[in-house]
Amino acid sequence: MFKWSLGLLVSIIFLAPVYAHEFWIAPVNYNLDAGQPIVADFHIGQDFSGSRQSFLHHRTVRHEIFHSGKSKKVLGRNGDRPAFQTNGLSDGLAILVHETSDNTLKYNDYEKFKNFVVHKGFNGVLNAHEARGLPKTGFSESYRRYTKSLIAIGHGGGKDTAVGLDIEILALENPFTEDINGGMRVQVLMHGKPRSYVKVELFQKLIGSDENVEVTSYLTDINGIAIFPVQAGYEYMVDNVALIPLEPKKEGDPVWHSLWANLTFSVPKS
Repeated sequence: MFKWSLGLLVSIIFLAPVYAHEFWIAPVNYNLDAGQPIVADFHIGQDFSGSRQSFLHHRTVRHEIFHSGKSKKVLGRNGDRPAFQTNGLSDGLAILVHETSDNTLKYNDYEKFKNFVVHKGFNGVLNAHEARGLPKTGFSESYRRYTKSLIAIGHGGGKDTAVGLDIEILALENPFTEDINGGMRVQVLMHGKPRSYVKVELFQKLIGSDENVEVTSYLTDINGIAIFPVQAGYEYMVDNVALIPLEPKKEGDPVWHSLWANLTFSVPKS
């Protein structure tokens, strides 16, 4: 009990200061036999390398799997690590989904906010911050994570689908079964509508390795679609972030809200 409580406490403490890093679902295995248990970790970190995180009820809004056109809620216990654990399914493409609750970050250094805005390509935000008469220190931002991961079960056939997240990344090809020699296409959606001309970051690494991670960025087109090259034997993470203004009701309320979309998948070896 002491070890479990200590691990849970460390997980809670660790989540707070690493807000600006990515949060993703990391399946233990992207290719499973029919009926084989589905197991995946939550990771938070940089450059596709980070610490494992526990499942926590108070930080969870959605925790489910979409498969064969149906959704299934996954029951987690506080402190579960791996955070995603459920019974196996029949052949097909499985979509793991996790949405966190809101969390809040206070900026005491304007440069950190500025660096975040510039890195994510939020054009006009700094001018808008000034025009709203907001302070450069002591203001808060709320944020929420919306993560998906694709797993091939058996033959792995099927299509990714929009699951109704406020912001999400949709794979337009099945990386396990379709010919993607011409590139992999993803579409960024926000409230069900395409996010046009926004920055998408792509992280690539060999399956099972945290070394030699390549990071590239792409811009979506008018339909919210970005296309990028992929290689067999590699694991991928796609990330997109939106930032919207909030009107505080009382002193100390967040003045910005960020929505983080993330998608992980792999391309099997030929």
